[in-house]
Amino acid sequence: MEIGAPDPLIYLLPIEQASQTTYHLGSLSMAESTHSPAPTSPLTPPTTATQTTTSWHRVLLISAVATVVLALLLVQFDTFDAVQYPPNELANKPMFEVPRVNPRVLHGSEKIGEGQLLGPEDIMYDSKLGVFYTSCVDGWIKRVTVNDSVVEDWVNTGGRPLGLALGYSGEVYVADAYKGILKITKDAEIEVLTDEAEGVKFATTDAVAVAKNGVLYFTDASWKYDLHNFVLDILEGRPYGRFMSYDLSTKQTKVIARDLYYANGVEMSPDQDFVIFCETAMLRCKRYYIQGEKAGSIDVFIHRLPGMPDNIRYDGEGHYWIAIATELTFEWDLARKYPYIRKFLAFLGKYFQRPSMERNAGAVVVDLDGKLIGRYYDPELKFVTTGIKIGEHLYLGNLMKSFIMRLNLTHYPATATSSTE
Repeated sequence: MEIGAPDPLIYLLPIEQASQTTYHLGSLSMAESTHSPAPTSPLTPPTTATQTTTSWHRVLLISAVATVVLALLLVQFDTFDAVQYPPNELANKPMFEVPRVNPRVLHGSEKIGEGQLLGPEDIMYDSKLGVFYTSCVDGWIKRVTVNDSVVEDWVNTGGRPLGLALGYSGEVYVADAYKGILKITKDAEIEVLTDEAEGVKFATTDAVAVAKNGVLYFTDASWKYDLHNFVLDILEGRPYGRFMSYDLSTKQTKVIARDLYYANGVEMSPDQDFVIFCETAMLRCKRYYIQGEKAGSIDVFIHRLPGMPDNIRYDGEGHYWIAIATELTFEWDLARKYPYIRKFLAFLGKYFQRPSMERNAGAVVVDLDGKLIGRYYDPELKFVTTGIKIGEHLYLGNLMKSFIMRLNLTHYPATATSSTE
């Protein structure tokens, strides 16, 4: 997961035009009128162009100040309540120095399924069929052939599908933002598995992964805000996200971690010993251990990402690809630090239009230990939601586009930065 509106009115104060009075000077001779200045009324001094200009400037200044004061008062009394993010979390500055970088991924990229894939949020690859699935804003889960990019309408959930996971018997699991966790059989039959936990409904079911032991791991990005209002969750600054599991055999839903700052992408480790889940507002991904000595514990897999993470995908080659919806720009950095700025942004989004603060979106690639090794992005990109490597290509999903981007990594690789050469 950007509304136009008119600018605020500028109120102008009335301005009185000084009138001029003509006097009859019949008693003066021609010589006297030549050498004597024309008399003026002591009550009506002449108005010069400079004085008029100064008056207008003063009026405009007063009007501008009054408008700002009025806007600040309206914001102050708005019911939206933004709070301070934990100072220790804000102290973790993002890592912008990456060993290898491609900062212009739009150069050389292709558009796959243009006009047919509306808001392709997640991408899931099925190597057996040679297709990938993508979740679209119109409710469709579409299949696209890898070799020739033919798009097929597969199943419509009737909601807004986001995260996708391929089951071990060919079934597909869907995190539908509005309907919950769904199971879709190979025959395209839909079953709702779960849509609440501990008596609290999911508001934005976001991502899902399936383990070989028959347990689904998934996130509810926010139990307060739905997908349409996702930015309000980040602007408010309170942790409403949850990371959960659903056991296919017992049909039980369990909350594993709560109080997360917009819980997002989920992915299994290749050895099935842990599962990774991302926290968008905290620029990090965490790791939940499901086997071994650390089973049941959670630690940080990677933090200080260069921007806000969305989905995460394993490529089968020892690397995870994490989508970065936006870099932590100067504007977003300020907003995270100061609650009043976030309240003002929420006010603008509600009544006018929130300014665009997103850029340099793309994907980062990390190794199995969470070490950042590469970054692909572009200044013109924003709201990239998925990055996945299939063969020699990087595929990028996007919340706002009507196509999937594809970049040939052999022809357009990330190259070593000056700091690592």
